[in-house]
Amino acid sequence: MKNPFRIEERPGEEAPREASALYGYDSAFIGGTLSLPAFQSTFGLATASAAETANLSSNILSTYQAGAFFGSIAAFFLAERIGRKRTLLASTAVSFVGAILQIIGRIGCLYAGRAICGLSVGMSSAVLPIYVSECAPAAIRGRLVGMFEVMLQVGLVCGFWINYGVNKNFSLTSSVQRRLPVGIQFVPAGLLLICMLPMVDSPRWLISRGRRDEAVQSLSWLRNLPADHPYLERELATIELAVEHELEGLAGNGRWKQIAKEASHKGIRNRIVIAMLLMFLQNFTGINTINYYSPTIFKSIGYTGTSTGLLGTGIFGIVKMTATLIYAGVLIDKVGRRLLLLVGGSVAGLAMFYLAAYSKISGSFDHVPKRDSGANAAVAMIYIYALFYGMSWNGIPWLGIPWLLGSEVLPTRVRTAGMATATCVQWLSQFIVIYSLPHMILGMSYGTFLFYGAWTVVAVVFAFLFVPETKGVQLEDMVLLFGPDVSVFAVPAMRNYEEAHRARAAAADEKGENREDDVAYAEAV
Repeated sequence: MKNPFRIEERPGEEAPREASALYGYDSAFIGGTLSLPAFQSTFGLATASAAETANLSSNILSTYQAGAFFGSIAAFFLAERIGRKRTLLASTAVSFVGAILQIIGRIGCLYAGRAICGLSVGMSSAVLPIYVSECAPAAIRGRLVGMFEVMLQVGLVCGFWINYGVNKNFSLTSSVQRRLPVGIQFVPAGLLLICMLPMVDSPRWLISRGRRDEAVQSLSWLRNLPADHPYLERELATIELAVEHELEGLAGNGRWKQIAKEASHKGIRNRIVIAMLLMFLQNFTGINTINYYSPTIFKSIGYTGTSTGLLGTGIFGIVKMTATLIYAGVLIDKVGRRLLLLVGGSVAGLAMFYLAAYSKISGSFDHVPKRDSGANAAVAMIYIYALFYGMSWNGIPWLGIPWLLGSEVLPTRVRTAGMATATCVQWLSQFIVIYSLPHMILGMSYGTFLFYGAWTVVAVVFAFLFVPETKGVQLEDMVLLFGPDVSVFAVPAMRNYEEAHRARAAAADEKGENREDDVAYAEAV
């Protein structure tokens, strides 16, 4: 079998908010940078055999995920002890160290820099969804969380096209060709540092720590309302009641014991399990096969040459970013989470099965096939996959639907612990996928697409059975969908929420409660 990881020149050719932009950029640039001639020459990929190249590629890429795994664990302790804001600032400082090490040009420094940058992103990835969900009004929470996904895709597109640009405009032996893509990591990291400094901490976290006065100031700043506004007072009372309920029966234990005990309660452990499985399935639907190894994938269907592969990858990034803009701006708070998971996963699975069938019939992993209608359809399937996956599971997931659901459904007291656990699963499963992919391509060829297509079917079935709709549901009302007396199956859980919500509305109408100020505020938002 030919070496699918060696990017050869054809005759006549020349050799993602700010935290999510940083992760998005890293996810995009490193896969394309592996194919740059200067990078391959510096780190020994240019002369390596297929097996050696697979090992080097696996190590370089997966070291990042290993660091992110431990960063997620660290985030749990830091976010609970020092708050969401300070944890995000600490993650930014760590990312600068990692970027510097990657620029040096030695394989040991590259591994260390990748691991440290992964540590940074692991910390921020566990905290950012929580921070946004705890600060945002329920009516626009999905869109605000979705904006971070938009920024991820902006970073991803930049990473794809910067590799294409440096390959076209810098000498194949120039160190700038490999150092420039790495150095640009400083831009989103610096912007995150600057933008986070004036921000406030989560009012829900402040309440859980007994710092009510600070929570009032924080919520007042976030809602742009005076501290004595009726809407603000009711929202604060709701948060306090929820936190008090979460702590009920746990007095007398240590803080960490409280969190561990609550996380094991019926009605909460099922939420953590759902969040963990969503993270796992998100990666095993195969998006990282394209994000990190897109030049290799394009070459396997006949689009050879460094520039050609990077060009196809850049277009892939634009399609995925467009899908995310539609998802964040239109669909997430109108269509909802559940339907998008089902439809997006179904179409993405069909695209994977087509790629498997085309690769088998054309033998594209054994020889370069002709660019016929079948090859063009295979490229179209990659873009269709990006479009529908970007509007649903979003498997380079900074804040795709699995991250959004995980940050929404968990109670305040265990939200950090639950998201840290789910995020650890996210990075561990991503490590498995990225480390194993080069070896799968060598050993399974077209079976790689078949493998991920089958997992996409599993993901859709899981979402249909166990993931209820959370669109517009207050964080404090998630107990109506996931409570100890509620079915673990999605359809009965949604029915329970609707009945309880109708009963509450009827009771409020009987009492004649005036909610005009709530409506006015929602319209203003």
